[in-house]
Amino acid sequence: MTSNFVDYVKIYCRSGKGGAGCMHLLHEAKNFKGGPDGGDGGRGGHVILKGNAQLWTLLHLKYTKHVFAEDGENGGQKLMHGRDGKDRIIEVPLGTVCKDAETGEVICEVTDDKQEIILFKGGRGGKGNDFFKSSTFRTPRFAQPGEEGIESWVIMELKILADVGLVGFPNAGKSTLLSVVSAAKPQIADYPFTTLVPNLGIVKYRDEKSFVMADIPGIIEGAADGKGLGLRFLRHIERNSILLFMVSAESEDIMKEYNILLGELEKYNPFLMQKDKILAVTKCDIIDKETQSKIKKQLPKDVDTIMISSVAGFGIEELKDMIYKKLDM
Repeated sequence: MTSNFVDYVKIYCRSGKGGAGCMHLLHEAKNFKGGPDGGDGGRGGHVILKGNAQLWTLLHLKYTKHVFAEDGENGGQKLMHGRDGKDRIIEVPLGTVCKDAETGEVICEVTDDKQEIILFKGGRGGKGNDFFKSSTFRTPRFAQPGEEGIESWVIMELKILADVGLVGFPNAGKSTLLSVVSAAKPQIADYPFTTLVPNLGIVKYRDEKSFVMADIPGIIEGAADGKGLGLRFLRHIERNSILLFMVSAESEDIMKEYNILLGELEKYNPFLMQKDKILAVTKCDIIDKETQSKIKKQLPKDVDTIMISSVAGFGIEELKDMIYKKLDM
């Protein structure tokens, strides 16, 4: 599964060059001086990004290093317009951000299915000499060349679109929760960094309602500075409506872990602090009721909190209710 998830590609794109306009004077047996009849050149092909809801990774672009649109055809005599160059369409999953590889500037974002964005316009076709004739200038003997296309390296980054993003240290129980509440089958084991790629799951709710949950690879202290899996996966959290923080009941200091997670997200992008948050204390099946009561007293008052156990099914339905209530507000 690890090799099938690709969320970063770098591609060299070039739109098509416009066709040259034609310089031609009409010469016929009965009309030897028929005047200019050079047609216009065709437009060069565009490079277009198109959203595809059926894709969830950039894997299909992993080995695509060059995307070239077709050049426009030159204009011809007898006012023949050159054919436009064929566009090149790059299909991408929803949540794809395209950036200029040199400056890092965001060019566009694709968020809707079948949405089309012209990444690089094709060059305009040149005007033929017929275009320049007038009552005072009857025989123009020149035509325009076609406009050059645009070429540049671009970076495409995928930011997963999900309603709920699971945030926590490695081995906090994120993958286990996702496997319990959805049909997703993430790799689960009792050691850190089991999850190396984001996993998506559709959580069914009451009355045939549902929401999408994303299991993001575990954050460690210093992730915002590039430590561990670092910035590569923090960007996926930006798209989530709700951040579900998960801290294991085994933790020596739950509030310290929660504050570290908050600090890493704030350092990466302060805007994340404005999102709805829920704090879930996981693996509560391994502690007794008295310990649970002590933990509850330590939890923050400014965020919704819940005690859960994915293995025992404890608190899972209440968690779904809490999430859906926030999504439905």
